[in-house]
Amino acid sequence: MLLYNTLTRKKETFTPLRPGKVHMYVCGITAYDLCHIGHARSAIVFDLLVRHLRAQGLDVTFVRNFTDVDDKIINRANKEGRDWKEIAETYIRAFHEDMDRLNVLRADHEPRATEHIAEMQDICTTLINQGKAYATPSGDVYFRVRSYPPYGKLSGRSLDELQAGARVAPGEEKEDPLDFALWKGAKPGEPSWDSPWGKGRPGWHIECSAMSKPYLPLDIHGGGQDLIFPHHENEIAQTEASCHCQLARFWVHNGFVQINAEKMSKSLGNFKTIRDILDGYLPETLRFFLLGKQYRSPIDFSAEAMDEAERALHRVYECLREVRLALERAKWKKIALPADLAKEWEELAPTVTEALDDDLNSAQAFGHIFTQVRLVNRLLEDKALRAGDGAKALLEDFLRRAQDWSRLFGLFGQEPEAFLLAMRDQKARRNKVDLARVEDLMAQRATARQNKDFARSDALRDELAALGVMVRDTPQGQLWDMD
Repeated sequence: MLLYNTLTRKKETFTPLRPGKVHMYVCGITAYDLCHIGHARSAIVFDLLVRHLRAQGLDVTFVRNFTDVDDKIINRANKEGRDWKEIAETYIRAFHEDMDRLNVLRADHEPRATEHIAEMQDICTTLINQGKAYATPSGDVYFRVRSYPPYGKLSGRSLDELQAGARVAPGEEKEDPLDFALWKGAKPGEPSWDSPWGKGRPGWHIECSAMSKPYLPLDIHGGGQDLIFPHHENEIAQTEASCHCQLARFWVHNGFVQINAEKMSKSLGNFKTIRDILDGYLPETLRFFLLGKQYRSPIDFSAEAMDEAERALHRVYECLREVRLALERAKWKKIALPADLAKEWEELAPTVTEALDDDLNSAQAFGHIFTQVRLVNRLLEDKALRAGDGAKALLEDFLRRAQDWSRLFGLFGQEPEAFLLAMRDQKARRNKVDLARVEDLMAQRATARQNKDFARSDALRDELAALGVMVRDTPQGQLWDMD
């Protein structure tokens, strides 16, 4: 498998540091608000990576942390007059609810920052003893950036470049503008813990160094591109300076999510939480959309893009439904598949996995899935060929492949008929169509057809069409869907 390594700025062959075992740590949320679509993308990307590695037979230990003490959590607690622990607990619970809806697997370990205060203090003490960190009279502890010569190796930034924009804020006791906080002296009204430097609380970066320490060296450390600097750069410096070991061999970062081609921002009014989106679309549609681009590329969220993802997902489930119906109804004859079709089908077998082996290229993998869907649909449209036992074998193989895709992508695994109905009803609600009215009109139309009142039936079809409802008459009765 090839995986792009931010550290080396190139794709490299991924080989676990421990034979057959993978240690992977991904930065989780700061628990002060509901998760937005950017959080969803990161969670789904690394969920796919875990699933793919496990499908290759690797034993993956997946760690995703929670930052449960931070300026943002404290500020929200103060603003709402609530306890900071209650704020963190509320949004950790909301994270799990959202991720469960998106079919994101739970991490094997979910450490919280406040559970590792002692380990953070140990790292600080080690760095102070080595002369790589220092405590100030007010109880802050800072890391000496210039004591770690490789600083900047992940982000590609030089100390001279950083120095040009660095300043010491009023009240700070830094020796150097580049130095960053490992530990913060206590302020009135904030949570704090006893330490050798007085009461205080951890800085953001030291939290991940402490929580990842039991799993070092990591095979993979992941997160969003926004974490490369300063968070991951600082994490590398303080961890590697304290342990004299490599923090992680591969650094993997997912691209940004934009909203209608603009950066997502509360100030711009385009901030989209997962729950905002799931008010209008099924969770699987959002998951499919977020995997529709290769993970390092930016992805642009819009209603049009979600509608397109919904239509594509509908095509897969519609094909699955038709394959199941064909297998239930057909009486099989001794008819082999044409050699060229059989050859094409076999050549497609490894393509999805091969795409994921090339830096987790889910977009290319989806392309190969839709090639197979189109081939199956061609077969189903050939009335003579689809009755043969050669077609039966191919259709059964398609269902087996779909099960593999479901395990890999967390998609395509629901019962097709129920899922298509749920998608139809969700689209109707999104378009503010009165479902009760539709069902009433459909019932009237069924009665009209039973009474052979075809003029009334046609009039009702037109009335439904005006609501955006398409009616299809089948041997099983009338069915409807949204236009």
